[in-house]
Amino acid sequence: MGKRRHGGKWGGGRALKRSRDVNGQQADPARFSKRTILKENEAFERYYKAQNLVPEAEWTEFMEAFRNDLPVVFRIAGLRSLAEDIGKCLEETYFSEVEKIVIDGNPVEPPKPLPWYPDRVAWQVDLSRKTLRKSEELNYFHKFLVRESEQGNITRQEAVSMIPPLLLDVHPSNNVLDMCAAPGSKTAQIIEMMHTRDGSVPTGVLVANDKDNKRCYMLVHQTKRLNSPSLVVLNEDASCIPNLCYDEKRKVPLAFDRILCDVPCSGDGTFRKNLELWRTWSVVNANGLHKLQARILRRGLEMLAVGGRLVYSTCSLNPIEDEAVVSSLLEQCQGAIELIDCSDSLPDLKRTPGVSTWKVQLKNGTMVSSFDDVPEDLKHSYPASLFPGSKNPELHLDRCWRVLPHHQNTGGFFIVAMRKVATLPWMRATKTEAEV
Repeated sequence: MGKRRHGGKWGGGRALKRSRDVNGQQADPARFSKRTILKENEAFERYYKAQNLVPEAEWTEFMEAFRNDLPVVFRIAGLRSLAEDIGKCLEETYFSEVEKIVIDGNPVEPPKPLPWYPDRVAWQVDLSRKTLRKSEELNYFHKFLVRESEQGNITRQEAVSMIPPLLLDVHPSNNVLDMCAAPGSKTAQIIEMMHTRDGSVPTGVLVANDKDNKRCYMLVHQTKRLNSPSLVVLNEDASCIPNLCYDEKRKVPLAFDRILCDVPCSGDGTFRKNLELWRTWSVVNANGLHKLQARILRRGLEMLAVGGRLVYSTCSLNPIEDEAVVSSLLEQCQGAIELIDCSDSLPDLKRTPGVSTWKVQLKNGTMVSSFDDVPEDLKHSYPASLFPGSKNPELHLDRCWRVLPHHQNTGGFFIVAMRKVATLPWMRATKTEAEV
């Protein structure tokens, strides 16, 4: 999570690096200081209150969570048995020492496992990165985190960013595509899932793609410590990834069993770490990314094998980037794609269900609920796919997940898993499943 927009200096699935302010001007990151930023944005609060995603009784707590720094979270990396050994060592040798530390008269809580992450390999420390870096009492623990990160024993990764790979349900025999992969923390998770049987090489392959060439090098750096022979890195536009053929003579395109589609987004679930969003957030960013997100998801569904699973995710809470994208593709697919009921998965993760209705904010600030309500002179700027469709109640959008920051001290995130049950309607006349 926290990556940049798809293309140029923008990667896949993630918050803006350089966004525009409310007047549409490019924001200069050098202007922003953590000391001077006022953590208020009236436009954001007005917009999300109108969407009714957060109960009124929770609104103050919701905004207060966004104003607080994120806790430090890390995942024990490596293959399963190695991760278990490292975890045991960390608990017995290092974590017990943290309990002895006192800051401003208050004892520091030791790291605790994320309750919803399997096998006790993801841990949270209820301290901000700033406190961890600057506190003399925590210097020993900070050096430990830096050292273990450099050695590849742990991965610093935001908690909500760990959710999409868990819903993919990856097995060693699966062919997996990570469409917008850099910088690679989710890709590393998937590799670890594929290497579940120690000493054996997975029969499947993981293709990790990102459009930004420099970020692909970052992706390689992030994953090379796992030394997996099953990883292939691509440098392609996710919205038009070419077919990958495994039979050179017959030119048979590879259809993937699992696809992670963590798309570029406005990143308004990342206020806690991207402080410039307090000054620059505008609904224009989400409206502008909607078409790109839909194109990437469409291409992912085309490359998915019948019976395969795709997980779509963003670090945005905006229905325009979330349910609107999902519902528009479901309607295009005419029953060939269905949303998976994951209610039994990660039972200790607090989340809210997806919504079937939402509003679109126009340039003049007016909030409208349907395409018919858009003035004629503005309809060219607002495609019908931005709005709730008439079939939304039948699409089971409540199977989508939205993670809110105040529920478990995290960032904001959106996730949904879907299954391909038939060939896509626009591909039924073709000879092969993945050709376009």
